[in-house]
Amino acid sequence: MKIEHIALYVNDLEAAKDFFIQYFQASSNDMYHNTKTGFRSYFLSFEDGARLEIMNKPNMLDAEKDAARTGYIHLAFSVGSPEAVNSLTARLKADGYEVMSGPRTTGDGYYESCVVGFEGNLVEITV
Repeated sequence: MKIEHIALYVNDLEAAKDFFIQYFQASSNDMYHNTKTGFRSYFLSFEDGARLEIMNKPNMLDAEKDAARTGYIHLAFSVGSPEAVNSLTARLKADGYEVMSGPRTTGDGYYESCVVGFEGNLVEITV
């Protein structure tokens, strides 16, 4: 069994798509738009076959994204090496994204950083 995809509602569909294409080499399908409901979505595909559906619809609730809340908390991307973690983290920081932690080796042995990405969503970058 495998996870088929993860879905994420976003306010700015195009900016979210561009974020994942620019920093994580995603490829995108054509936008789906349900004209009756206003629902729009893209499926983003990544090199290893993982997929992320980003979605938008009218009148969404945009609750505060507290890092210590229950539920889904971050998306993690393996970039292959400590040097790649360092490089991508520095690139995101230079582009104005807040680095919450790292790059560092965690107590359980992972080399990672955590960045506050688009719309306050957390993105973990790991080896």
